[in-house]
Amino acid sequence: MQYPLVSTAWLEANLFDSNVVVLDASMASVIGKEPIVYPQFTAIPRAEKFDLETVFVDKNSSQIHAMPTPEQFMQGIAHLGLNSDSQVVIYDDQGIYSSPRAWWMFKLMGFDRVFVLDGGLPQWLSEERMTVDEYQSLDFVPQGDFVADYQANLICDLPHVLARFDAESVQVFDARGEARFCGQAPEPRENMRSGHIPGSINVPFAQVLDGYKIKDVETLQALFESPGEDIRERIFSCGSGITACILILAAVAAGHQNTVLYDGSWADWGSNPQVPISCC
Repeated sequence: MQYPLVSTAWLEANLFDSNVVVLDASMASVIGKEPIVYPQFTAIPRAEKFDLETVFVDKNSSQIHAMPTPEQFMQGIAHLGLNSDSQVVIYDDQGIYSSPRAWWMFKLMGFDRVFVLDGGLPQWLSEERMTVDEYQSLDFVPQGDFVADYQANLICDLPHVLARFDAESVQVFDARGEARFCGQAPEPRENMRSGHIPGSINVPFAQVLDGYKIKDVETLQALFESPGEDIRERIFSCGSGITACILILAAVAAGHQNTVLYDGSWADWGSNPQVPISCC
């Protein structure tokens, strides 16, 4: 995969290119960090809302933030004017938090020309770039021609992880904070065991960030390397599949392939008494 982020300078220079689609994937619920709260709504010009909490989610699933089906995804983007040759830039209002989830969703649906804005809205504002107080009107946006092509190899479920978590060629990464990973802090969801998938490595998502932006490639490479081992698959997990995508973004930025999202993550694994858990 190509480098998955674009800079604020690049976006400002290309903001009014008709082929560029700007999406705001901010979430109302922010877990695992102190949320940035804005006194009033602010958006990047031409931005359209990409609603991860009520639209681009499989409401028929028992999982908390389950990926939508291709049909649900296509229904959700029908008004966004997305063509197969569009260039999509996604940001969120926390820096880099939920935008990687939307980015990986596009990848899952077979759309490759998609990027995360490095630093998101906070970085954009810190550089005093232009803003607006409402999303772009969709009244005159024509329906695009993109058709989803589901890439099943980019996502996995509990049986997949259970069959592979202790294999030498597979490494599981957990984006939750250390206290939750070690079972020393309660989970934010009721009736949830504490701990982690046995053998998984804890990389709290804040470790891949430098302020609002992603860390440099050399630093990211060191985080995901396994010296002396031939890792053929890297599986990424978190609480419910959101912040795991931050680690996937970082791993792809570091040049790694064969990155897979465990979409159910700990909400799925921790609630199943039939699977093993470990604590620090």
